[in-house]
This record gives sequence, C-alpha cells and structure tokens, in this order.
Amino acid sequence: MEKEKQSTPVIHKKKNSQFRNILRRFMKNQTAVFGLVIIFLLVIFALFPSQLSHADYTVQDLANRYSGPSAEHWLGTDELGRDMYTRIVWGCRTSLTIGLASVAIACAIGVTLGTLAGYFGGVLDNVLMRIVDILMAVPNLLLGISIVAALGNSITVLVFAIALGNIAAFSRVTRSSVITVRDTEYVEAARATGASDGRIMWKYVLPNALAPIIVQVTTSLAGSILNISGLSFVGLGVPAPTPEWGSMLSNARTIMRDYPLQIMFPGIAIMLTVFAFNLFGDGLRDALDPRLKN
Repeated sequence: MEKEKQSTPVIHKKKNSQFRNILRRFMKNQTAVFGLVIIFLLVIFALFPSQLSHADYTVQDLANRYSGPSAEHWLGTDELGRDMYTRIVWGCRTSLTIGLASVAIACAIGVTLGTLAGYFGGVLDNVLMRIVDILMAVPNLLLGISIVAALGNSITVLVFAIALGNIAAFSRVTRSSVITVRDTEYVEAARATGASDGRIMWKYVLPNALAPIIVQVTTSLAGSILNISGLSFVGLGVPAPTPEWGSMLSNARTIMRDYPLQIMFPGIAIMLTVFAFNLFGDGLRDALDPRLKN
C-alpha cells in the first residue's frame, strides 16, 4: 500500500513593500496629506491655466480698474483692469516652472558635488566643501539680487540665480548621507567584487542616500518660490507682462490701503504654496525616517 503524501498547505505571509510602508506612514499624517492636496491643485492650475481661466492674461479693461470680486471677475481687477484670478492662475505656472527648473539644476549639481565629496573624502572633500561654504555665506536672496542685477532681468538668469543659491544645501545634505552609507557591508562587498568607484557611487551609495535628498527638494521648492516672489517684488524677477505673484504684490503696494484685495490674493497664493510644500516636506521626512516605522 503506497503511503499517501499529505501536502501541508504553505501559508505565505504577505509582506508590504518598503514603498507601501512609507505611503502608509505618510497617509497617517493629515497635515502632510493636506499639503499634498494643495500641491496637487497648484499643479493642475499650472498645467491647465487657459482651461481654468481666461487664455489671455494681458486683456485690459481700463473702465473697470480696481473693481471688486464679481461674477465676471472672481477676484476683481488690477490697476490696468486685468482679471486678477487669471493672472494669479498664470502666475502659478510661472512660479512653479521657475522653482522646479532651479531646484532641478541645483539638485543635479549639488548631489554630484556632495556624492564626490562624501565618497572620496580627503583633499577633494575639503576643496568642494570650502566652495560650498562660500556659497552658504551669502544669503540666497542677496545672491539672487546680485546675479540678476549684474546679468540682466530675464527668466533664464532668474533660474540660474535661484539654482546657485540652492546648490550648497543639496551638497551638504548629500555629503552627510553618503558618509553614513559608504562604509556599509554591501558597499564593501561591491568593492570586493571589483566594481569601479563610479558604479559603486551611482548604483549602491546614492540610491540608499536618497531619502534626505528628496526631503531637501520639497524644502528648496518652498524657499525658491519665496525667493522668486521676493526678487519680483523688488523689480528684479520675472519681466512684465508675464504674471508673477511677487510682481503683483509690488504693483499693489502703493494702493494697499485703498484696495487691500489687490495685495491680499497674491499674498494668500504665496503663503499657501510655501505652506503646502513645507507641510509636504515635513510629512515626507517623517515617513522616510526608519526610526518611525513602529
């Protein structure tokens, strides 16, 4: 009689991926989710401004200057009779585009410098970090004012000026993160197999040092948008007639007592944007922190 083999059922425990764990911790943070919702709405406005407002933000109606909110003009009109809602929506595209471009450039340069300094150390680390210290010694807004005043007032120069001010922060954050990773076992194993330094840096070290860099991106975006508005406020930002929140504040500062709504709506737009990115960055930092897993 043949012995029947009884197959015992194997129970596989479903393991959540690291991404799901991070997402679950992030979704528990209500303030971070609130910030993400605001950012999502801002991105929608930036992507589809002509569908969500008038296609032409330069249309003037001098007979209706400084008019209050109405069915035709939801947020009123400015000193030239232009629709405030339309200009704020198009200004969202301007601010986010310049902010994202400048942060992307700063991230690429800063992460490269920080990775090289943290991985190799020694003389290269000292030289690169002293350059970074020089950049950190000058406030970002003052550095931006100096560059725009010297090179001229244009969007390209503005992106370069904002990016240059953010390189130091990315370099410092990346260097610190790389130093904590470069001597781990899997990096030593990669060296033992004969992998080149470039392969080790970009395949093993940097991917495991991304968490603080991602948080720095959100923080830098908030600061960049604030600096863009500050430069535009003093007349060194986005050239007219392109709408930008800081320039709208600048145009309304002389009549703010008589028409406070002219300065209120652009100010609220700047405040909400910076506030949303800060909330999102704080929540992302907490979600990526491995000490908060439990």
